Amino acid sequence: MNELNKILEELVGFTKKECEVFCSQLKKQEYKAKSLLIKEGKIADNLYFIESGLFRTYKNLDEKNITTYFACDNQFITIFNSFINQTNSLETLEAIEDSIVYEISFSNLSTLYNTSSNFEKFGRILAEKNHICALERNLTMQTKSAKIRYLDFLKNYNKKIIRRAPQYQIASFLGIASESLSRIRKEIFIS
Repeated sequence: MNELNKILEELVGFTKKECEVFCSQLKKQEYKAKSLLIKEGKIADNLYFIESGLFRTYKNLDEKNITTYFACDNQFITIFNSFINQTNSLETLEAIEDSIVYEISFSNLSTLYNTSSNFEKFGRILAEKNHICALERNLTMQTKSAKIRYLDFLKNYNKKIIRRAPQYQIASFLGIASESLSRIRKEIFIS
């Protein structure tokens, strides 16, 4: 919880009192690997702060799971479009490994928005960061080669994700076959 307080103070400028109020709305949960926190077709009711663990979001397409996002320790995750709009999710949120999170419901977060401009600022910053991430990912997928996408992934993503996520999920996230990722990794290692 100390890491969360630190993040809230740095990201938004929460006061100690605002941190206390925010944290009082959180519920600690533990999830086993392969647990589904949000299922495709269901509304994302919660925003999660990851104390420890690894998660991914994915879209099921033609019986294949296409990984769309990874998050690990000290990051927030949900299916943002579903959470913000309270509409059915187009993706699934899955724990890749045993994880501990703190969750806040949409209802409780909405109530907090009405009590302090810093809570609204928190919601806005999360939405902006998510939007920028989606734009950058879209541009990367459309304009860069598989090798460059992998090199960007190595440079820009948390090392914990790179070490702990299964290679087939990383390949899926990069929009390439597992065999292609193996070949790219071999090329990089040799050079």
